[in-house]
Amino acid sequence: MNINTFANISIDGLRKLIPTIGTELTPVVQSEPGCGKTSLLKMLEEDLGDGYDYIYVDCPVKDMSDIAMTIPNHATKSLESYVGSLFKLDSPKPKVILLDEFMKSPKLLQVIFTRLMLERCVGDTPLPQGSIVFATSNNASDGVGDSMLAHAGNRVCIVKMQKPDAESWLKWAGDNGINPLIRAFVHMFPRCLASYLDGGQEDNPYIFNPSKPMLSFASPRSMAKASVIVDNKEVLGEEVVLSALAGTVGASVAGDMSAYLRMEKELPTLKSILANPTEVKIPTETAALLMLMFQATDSLENQEQLSKFMQFVNRLESSEMQAVFFTMLCRSKKGMPLARNNAEIAKWATNNHELF
Repeated sequence: MNINTFANISIDGLRKLIPTIGTELTPVVQSEPGCGKTSLLKMLEEDLGDGYDYIYVDCPVKDMSDIAMTIPNHATKSLESYVGSLFKLDSPKPKVILLDEFMKSPKLLQVIFTRLMLERCVGDTPLPQGSIVFATSNNASDGVGDSMLAHAGNRVCIVKMQKPDAESWLKWAGDNGINPLIRAFVHMFPRCLASYLDGGQEDNPYIFNPSKPMLSFASPRSMAKASVIVDNKEVLGEEVVLSALAGTVGASVAGDMSAYLRMEKELPTLKSILANPTEVKIPTETAALLMLMFQATDSLENQEQLSKFMQFVNRLESSEMQAVFFTMLCRSKKGMPLARNNAEIAKWATNNHELF
C-alpha cells in the first residue's frame, strides 16, 4: 500500500497517540505552517494535569550551552555534564518535552536531541521515569528547510497531522473567544482553511502554497491571531484594520473581509433584537445573519435572552439557516447548557428533526 493512502492523524488523535507511545517511541508530528502543532503541548497539559513538568524547546534558536555543558570537577580531576535548567531536572516530576521545529535544528544539536528522543537522556542525564518526548516539524514539501538525519528518522515515529478544517476550527474558535466576524468569514469561505495538498486548490488565493511563496496567508493560526485586529476595529479605523489584516492573513482574505467590516455597521445590535425580537428588521445577506448568530452564541447569558433570540430566529424564512444557529449553540461550551434546558430550543428541534 502506498504511504500516501494512509490518513493523516487529527489533533484529537495526536492527543491520544503522544502520551500513549511517547514514553518509549518519539512521535515527530509534521504538517504545513500554522496548523496548531505547537499547541499540542498546551493541549496535553490540559489532558494530563499537573503530574508532569511541561517543557517547550524552540530547537532552531538553541545552542549547546542551552542543553548541557561539560564542567571541570577539580576534586576528582574529571569533567562532569551539567544539564540546562530548561529541562527542570531539579524537579522529580516526569517531563512532557516538545522539541518544536526539530528538523530545523543545527545538525550538531540534532545529534544531541536524537539521544533525548531515543534514550530519554539529556546528555548523560536520564529523564525521570515516565517522561514523554515528542517533536514537530513542517512537511518536506513545504520547502521551509526541514531535514532529518536518516539514521534518526528510522528510530522515531514520523506522523502527518491532519490540517483542521473549517468546521473543527470554528468549534475551537467559538470556545476560545475568536471574533464573530472572523468566524462568519470562515463559515462562508471554508476554503481559506484548505490545504495546498488537497486536490483542486491550485488557484486558492488564501492559503499557504510553496509554489507561490508569500509570508502572510490564511491558516488556523493566522485567522485566530487576526481576532485582536478585528476586536479593535473601532479604535484602529477601517484603513488600518485592512492593512493589518493583509499583513496577518494575506491580501486576499483582507480584501474579501472588507465587505464584512462594512456590513457589520448596518446590522441590528443584539440588544435591539432582544428588546424587540418579533419586529426588528431581518438582514437579507447570509453573511450578516451568520455574524448575528455568532455574536448571539458568544453573548447570550440566560434562558430569557435565548428564548427572545429564538423568536427572532424563528422568523427566518430558511429552516437551514435556523439550523445553523442551533448547531452553533449546541457545539458551544457556553451555549450547550442554555440550549439543553430551553423550551424554545426543544420545540424547534422537535419541529425540525428531519434536518439532522
